[in-house]
Amino acid sequence: MKIHLVTYDLYRPGQNYASLFEALESYAGGKALLSTWVIATDQSAGQVFDHLAKHIDSTDKLLIVTLNGQAAWYGLSDAWTAWLQTQLAQAA
Repeated sequence: MKIHLVTYDLYRPGQNYASLFEALESYAGGKALLSTWVIATDQSAGQVFDHLAKHIDSTDKLLIVTLNGQAAWYGLSDAWTAWLQTQLAQAA
Protein backbone atom coordinates (compact mmCIF):
# COMPACT_ATOMS: atom_id res chain seq x y z
CA MET A 1 0.00 0.00 0.00
CA LYS A 2 1.29 3.46 -0.91
CA ILE A 3 0.79 6.57 1.20
CA HIS A 4 0.19 9.81 -0.71
CA LEU A 5 0.02 13.39 0.45
CA VAL A 6 -2.66 15.19 -1.58
CA THR A 7 -2.85 18.96 -1.41
CA TYR A 8 -4.75 21.47 -3.49
CA ASP A 9 -5.62 25.11 -4.03
CA LEU A 10 -9.15 25.65 -5.30
CA TYR A 11 -9.57 29.01 -6.98
CA ARG A 12 -12.99 29.18 -8.61
CA PRO A 13 -15.43 30.97 -6.27
CA GLY A 14 -18.81 29.33 -6.10
CA GLN A 15 -17.61 26.11 -7.72
CA ASN A 16 -19.13 22.96 -6.31
CA TYR A 17 -16.22 20.73 -5.31
CA ALA A 18 -18.40 18.03 -3.73
CA SER A 19 -17.30 15.50 -6.35
CA LEU A 20 -13.62 16.17 -5.51
CA PHE A 21 -14.26 15.61 -1.82
CA GLU A 22 -16.25 12.44 -2.54
CA ALA A 23 -13.37 11.16 -4.70
CA LEU A 24 -10.90 11.88 -1.89
CA GLU A 25 -13.17 10.19 0.65
CA SER A 26 -13.17 7.04 -1.48
CA TYR A 27 -9.61 6.38 -0.30
CA ALA A 28 -8.48 5.17 3.13
CA GLY A 29 -7.12 8.00 5.21
CA GLY A 30 -8.63 11.43 5.26
CA LYS A 31 -8.31 15.17 5.55
CA ALA A 32 -5.30 16.07 7.68
CA LEU A 33 -5.32 19.87 7.21
CA LEU A 34 -7.60 22.42 5.51
CA SER A 35 -6.56 21.51 1.97
CA THR A 36 -4.35 18.49 2.61
CA TRP A 37 -5.28 14.84 2.69
CA VAL A 38 -3.20 11.75 3.44
CA ILE A 39 -4.47 8.65 1.69
CA ALA A 40 -3.52 4.98 1.50
CA THR A 41 -4.01 3.13 -1.78
CA ASP A 42 -2.37 0.67 -4.15
CA GLN A 43 -2.57 3.33 -6.88
CA SER A 44 0.47 5.31 -8.00
CA ALA A 45 0.59 9.08 -7.54
CA GLY A 46 -0.17 9.41 -11.25
CA GLN A 47 -3.24 7.20 -10.98
CA VAL A 48 -4.52 9.18 -8.00
CA PHE A 49 -3.89 12.38 -9.96
CA ASP A 50 -5.85 11.06 -12.94
CA HIS A 51 -8.73 10.13 -10.64
CA LEU A 52 -8.85 13.50 -8.87
CA ALA A 53 -7.96 15.88 -11.72
CA LYS A 54 -11.30 15.38 -13.43
CA HIS A 55 -12.96 16.97 -10.37
CA ILE A 56 -11.12 20.31 -10.47
CA ASP A 57 -11.04 23.35 -12.75
CA SER A 58 -8.16 24.46 -14.97
CA THR A 59 -7.39 27.33 -12.56
CA ASP A 60 -7.01 25.01 -9.55
CA LYS A 61 -3.80 23.37 -8.38
CA LEU A 62 -3.25 19.78 -7.31
CA LEU A 63 -0.14 18.13 -5.87
CA ILE A 64 0.23 14.44 -5.01
CA VAL A 65 3.42 13.16 -3.38
CA THR A 66 4.17 9.58 -2.40
CA LEU A 67 5.48 9.38 1.16
CA ASN A 68 8.38 7.06 1.88
CA GLY A 69 8.00 6.47 5.59
CA GLN A 70 9.54 9.66 6.95
CA ALA A 71 7.40 12.54 8.14
CA ALA A 72 7.03 15.03 10.95
CA TRP A 73 3.92 16.86 12.15
CA TYR A 74 2.44 18.87 14.95
CA GLY A 75 -1.09 19.42 16.16
CA LEU A 76 -2.79 16.38 14.63
CA SER A 77 -5.15 14.33 16.77
CA ASP A 78 -4.03 11.18 18.55
CA ALA A 79 -6.10 9.12 16.10
CA TRP A 80 -4.39 10.76 13.10
CA THR A 81 -0.99 10.34 14.69
CA ALA A 82 -1.59 6.62 15.28
CA TRP A 83 -2.89 6.11 11.74
CA LEU A 84 0.02 7.99 10.17
CA GLN A 85 2.61 6.16 12.26
CA THR A 86 1.16 2.79 11.26
CA GLN A 87 0.84 3.65 7.58
CA LEU A 88 4.27 5.27 7.30
CA ALA A 89 5.95 2.33 9.03
CA GLN A 90 4.45 0.03 6.43
CA ALA A 91 5.49 2.35 3.58
CA ALA A 92 9.13 2.54 4.68
